[in-house]
Amino acid sequence: MFDDFQSGMIGVGETELFVRHGGSGSPLLLLHGHPRTHATWHRVAPLLASHHTVVCPDLRGYGRSGKPRTTPDHAPYSKRAMARDMVALMRALGHDRFAVAGHDRGSYVAHRLAADHPGAVTHLVVMDGIPIGEALARADARFAAAWWHWFFLGQTAKPAERVINADPDAWYRGTAERMGRENHEDYRRAIHDPATVHAMCEDYRAGLTVDRAADDADRAAGRRLTCPTLFLWAAQDDMEDLYGDPLAIWRGWADDVTGHAIDSGHHMAEEAPDEVAAALLGFLRR
Repeated sequence: MFDDFQSGMIGVGETELFVRHGGSGSPLLLLHGHPRTHATWHRVAPLLASHHTVVCPDLRGYGRSGKPRTTPDHAPYSKRAMARDMVALMRALGHDRFAVAGHDRGSYVAHRLAADHPGAVTHLVVMDGIPIGEALARADARFAAAWWHWFFLGQTAKPAERVINADPDAWYRGTAERMGRENHEDYRRAIHDPATVHAMCEDYRAGLTVDRAADDADRAAGRRLTCPTLFLWAAQDDMEDLYGDPLAIWRGWADDVTGHAIDSGHHMAEEAPDEVAAALLGFLRR
């Protein structure tokens, strides 16, 4: 897994991140979702490495990365804080400007990175996610039934950590057959760490509060993404069921949007790596 990539911990100011990086060419940052780690990209990264310098970190709180102490407003696990981490990480590796692709929770970090640091981001790829503020504004009974975990993980009255930690494998249900053995091992190491489970819940608590507020502030101020933006969604997931044409939603937030569905389930980097890599390579040639 990740042959010829370097790995290690890199300090980013507020915390330190575990990262793998390798390849050559223009830099591309890949951000995983919940409850995965950087290893979710293990089938995609090698396909990109002959064209790009590929950087795959564990987000703060996830995997082997640092887990800062939280605060009552959950801001240490905001997408704004995670985006700051990514700017510091890429600068530490010598990259002032770079492309970023994010999946699931990583897509919200990628979005916030492009919104808060437009001078750093050349291209934005969002996979299976619309802006958090948009998703919550559109939330209805169908959304709540399908995405109830947002509210379970995000509430604080009866914290979810106790339920998850009772049997993480039963809760998350990842398998080595679908994920690949080493990726699955890395993921299991993470979900069996109570500190990681707590941090992942804090990610969702931030999503319902400070992250939504950041998106709403951007919308109210008329701020838009100006970099080329690619949106990919899993055809076998529920993006179209919930939103119809998801590209129309992203065109409300960004000036230059293209995209298409990938024939896979939600974890498309693991299930359809060739298609994902081809989409990224084609888009980044622009």
